[in-house]
Amino acid sequence: MANHKQAKKRNRQRLKTTVANRHRRSTVRTFIKQVRSKIEEGNPEEAQQALGNAIRQIDKAAGKGLFHRKAASRKISRLAVAVNKLSQ
Repeated sequence: MANHKQAKKRNRQRLKTTVANRHRRSTVRTFIKQVRSKIEEGNPEEAQQALGNAIRQIDKAAGKGLFHRKAASRKISRLAVAVNKLSQ
């Protein structure tokens, strides 16, 4: 257990950050699942709208440091390709 004042503070910060990151990661996954479900349903308009929402959430998470920027870009790219295939 932490004995120093700074170590105790870092532990409190770690707990808060963990909760916040878990929520952000869960939110991103939910938005990605929404895009994939719209693709499976075959709705290009709704899939495009869901893609826009997912892109915003992924970019926000990457900005907070939850994902590496290139990993976020890869996720967005793969979703966009899938939506564009549906539109054709």
